[in-house]
Amino acid sequence: MSAPTVRLDRVPVLADLLPGARVRDAILTLAGTAFITVAGYIAIPLPFTPVPLSLATFAVLLTGAALGPLRGGLSAGIYLAIGLVGVPLFANGSSGWAFSSFGYIVGYVLAALLVGILARHRSDRTVWSTLGLAVLGSLTIYACGVPWLAAFLGVDLVTALTLGAVPFLIGDAIKIVAMSALLPATWRVVDRARR
Repeated sequence: MSAPTVRLDRVPVLADLLPGARVRDAILTLAGTAFITVAGYIAIPLPFTPVPLSLATFAVLLTGAALGPLRGGLSAGIYLAIGLVGVPLFANGSSGWAFSSFGYIVGYVLAALLVGILARHRSDRTVWSTLGLAVLGSLTIYACGVPWLAAFLGVDLVTALTLGAVPFLIGDAIKIVAMSALLPATWRVVDRARR
């Protein structure tokens, strides 16, 4: 007996409502990459941590939810790939992989995929389910970023959490609340328009 096949294209995400398939997907994927890039440039260096405060995490989560797992994951993956080859598009004009916050950028790809999958399962339709979606996406980014930070700086995990997670919890809470208001409200408008 074979395992059941899970189809991720059954439930639409916001991007699926636009006409055209392949051209739409390419444009949306590149637009997602551009959104993450611009949001990443909105960064504030903090004197007590090597990790900057950035809007990129908000952009990654929103991109994953709005575009779905494939387009959202590709958007974050392209962002990662372009930065790896030396284009200075990460926060503070960083590129490559040898810097303290690179692990978070790897987490962006996984978070966009996860959030996109959850959005395919309608987790972006209510405030409470969107809260859960955004929290899981943020935790995924921390799960990649904090261990990288610890290894890069040669510190223990508690120190890495103190430097790479604790200072950002309030900002992430604000981003999560914003997503939890924005996505369900957008779906309500879309559902009314489609009636």
